[in-house]
Amino acid sequence: MLITAAVIALLPLALPNNYYYDVAIRIGMNAAMVVGLNLLIGYAGQISLGHAGFVGLGGYASAILTSRYGWPPVAAMLLAMACVGAIAFLVARPILRLRGHYLAMATLGLGIIIYMVLVNESSLTGGNDGMQVPPFTLFGATLANERAWYWATGAVLLVAIWVANNIVDSPLGRALRALHGSEVAAQVAGVDTTRYKVRVFVVSAVFASVVGSMMAHYVGFITPQVSGFFHSIELVTMVVVGGMASTYGAVVGAAILTMLPQVLSRFEGYEMIAFGAILMLTMIFLPRGLLPTIAARWRRS
Repeated sequence: MLITAAVIALLPLALPNNYYYDVAIRIGMNAAMVVGLNLLIGYAGQISLGHAGFVGLGGYASAILTSRYGWPPVAAMLLAMACVGAIAFLVARPILRLRGHYLAMATLGLGIIIYMVLVNESSLTGGNDGMQVPPFTLFGATLANERAWYWATGAVLLVAIWVANNIVDSPLGRALRALHGSEVAAQVAGVDTTRYKVRVFVVSAVFASVVGSMMAHYVGFITPQVSGFFHSIELVTMVVVGGMASTYGAVVGAAILTMLPQVLSRFEGYEMIAFGAILMLTMIFLPRGLLPTIAARWRRS
């Protein structure tokens, strides 16, 4: 945690212009989102292929409340968190009864439903054309430039890591690890697996909602693509590449795969191929993910 805080504090010394600040902001937002998703996938062992849907719900809730109804951005973000958490709670119990590829298909279907609602409710969302989002204001101050957004994103990322670490070290975290190891054995040991799966699903959805709201205000514009299937695959890939059941591995995975499109900017249209290749190679050669594998080899040496 202290090392992460030090990196966030010192990184601006190596950022020469607003372009690099923008990349750092997007890394921070993706990392905060993936830290929450890692609780669901890495610790609880529950796959989600529609998690970007919660990002879209959080972003659009903030966009609609602030632009159409004049709500303060903080109040809109809090209400978005509450609404997304409630929706996640309602759908979690029936969905999380499923396992394996059935669960993957159910979460994929959930993401598609959210995407189609955002596209078709054009009177509220602007449809495929999207909608404008006003700047984010806090205590009368507006986050008007990349440097201000960098510090705000860094603070949110640190809070996300702190919350995730506390969950992992709590009875909930121990129950999630038991669930991941063997759901049947966890039930025999007295763990209410359904309740814990629902809890972590809701927590990961709220993480996604917060970042969705931040993204909408940062960019100043939002479209349904933020909740699309490819975005969900990006998030899952970040978890897998960085290292499942590793909070800091999730941060590393987010950093690598957020920078990847910038590196491949000359090869436009090949990002999906690169994501697929990275995911495949990681599962073959680094099944535990990048950071856990490096840490294990470091301990053996």
